[in-house]
Amino acid sequence: MISIEYAPKFLKKFKKLEFSVQEEVREKINLFKDRSNHQKLRVHKLHGNLANCWAFYVNYQKRIVFEYLTDNHVAVLSIDDHDGYKRLRR
Repeated sequence: MISIEYAPKFLKKFKKLEFSVQEEVREKINLFKDRSNHQKLRVHKLHGNLANCWAFYVNYQKRIVFEYLTDNHVAVLSIDDHDGYKRLRR
């Protein structure tokens, strides 16, 4: 099981989402905690200035960007649309 910590930037963006999207985010994060769901969530490595980060899909528009701190511990950095996480600065 993967443990998760949340960056302030993620929490700020999460609070601005519609309630229905927040529920979907909670559901996908719970699925993410079990590695057997990673293929279904389309977990993928990012490139460029986010080369040490990974992302997975919440829905067609929203993606969650995270980084592995250890094999079983991740930091969720942000939630955004595809273009938004391309602009994410580290």
